[in-house]
Amino acid sequence: MTDHHTDTEHGEAWTAMLGDSCERLGELADDSIDLTVYSPPFAALYTYSPDDRDLGNCANVDQFIDHYAFIVAELLRVTKPGRIAAVHCAQLPSLKWRDGFVGLQDFRGDLIRAHIAGGWQFHGEVTIDKDPQIQALRTKAQPLMFQTLRRDSAASRPGMADYLLFFRKPGENAVPIQPTIDNPTWVTWAHPVWYDIRETDTLNPAIAREDADERHICPLQLGLIERVISLWSNPGELVLSPFLGIGSEVHTAVRLGRRGIGCELKPSYWRTAVQNLRDLDEQMSLPTLFDEGAA
Repeated sequence: MTDHHTDTEHGEAWTAMLGDSCERLGELADDSIDLTVYSPPFAALYTYSPDDRDLGNCANVDQFIDHYAFIVAELLRVTKPGRIAAVHCAQLPSLKWRDGFVGLQDFRGDLIRAHIAGGWQFHGEVTIDKDPQIQALRTKAQPLMFQTLRRDSAASRPGMADYLLFFRKPGENAVPIQPTIDNPTWVTWAHPVWYDIRETDTLNPAIAREDADERHICPLQLGLIERVISLWSNPGELVLSPFLGIGSEVHTAVRLGRRGIGCELKPSYWRTAVQNLRDLDEQMSLPTLFDEGAA
């Protein structure tokens, strides 16, 4: 059993909670969240920390979904009726030594079924294009290698896309959302595939790295988060990330004139998120040329 610590830091428009989301989400009031956006741990694919509370430390996908159901239920409770939870995911590779074959597991489908079982409505999804050469270099996935293609293309497959799944809490939305985007922008964002999300458009994860057990930090792209927040929340509303990581979702919410709150289990991630948010507060408090001109 690992040591478990909790803490909370605040800024003018943000709150960062250290601790297990299954426990700390219980501190939030019913129907208090306007939008949720996050990327959950990808089942047993990556190890984020040695904590037995960590969703990434499950033995298999079934165990992950059982654990994740507590998050799904809490998110439904705290979300306002008619509002959206946006969940980023990817399919999971199966491994010869673990699963007996090389292929894919339908993690996207598992998440959809878990949310529907938890009372959410499946509202829509976007496929996010990924560069297969970058994947091949980063993951060493044999099905993407040129030598696999030349040796026996029956073992090759296309690269793995990311997905953004949208779930809606049943009920009527009491406050209409009116995004300030023009029609051509909406046409671009309404496409079922987003080709223009830059994979490197993230906060810097390097300073959060800590332990030997940690193999993966992959913050969400800021451009992706900006679209979600711009489309499904109004200025001043409260955006939640139950897996705060280094703070990308809350950071973007505050930068776009919203309020943000997040939970993070791993102390090194949480400390980095707090520092990122404090740095943002400092940047946003600096006078601009327009302020100086008005003075």
